Amino acid sequence: MLTAFINAAMHKAHYEVLSDNEGYFGKIEGLHGVWANAHTLEDCREELREVLEEWIILGVKRGHNIPIINGIDINIKEVV
Repeated sequence: MLTAFINAAMHKAHYEVLSDNEGYFGKIEGLHGVWANAHTLEDCREELREVLEEWIILGVKRGHNIPIINGIDINIKEVV
């Protein structure tokens, strides 16, 4: 489920070329603070995936509500 969530989020990523050939910038809309930049597009994708993974771990640890992506809900639910 976590892998599916990460893959779905990465499919929503948007990349742009930075001015003056300074590399690439990538972000995932709807996931505040999930962005990366690097010299190559591939490095930017890898960095963005790492940032996403860390964002998820921190969000879960702090009890934040993680947005549902493509019907994939990774939020921890209290069992009663």
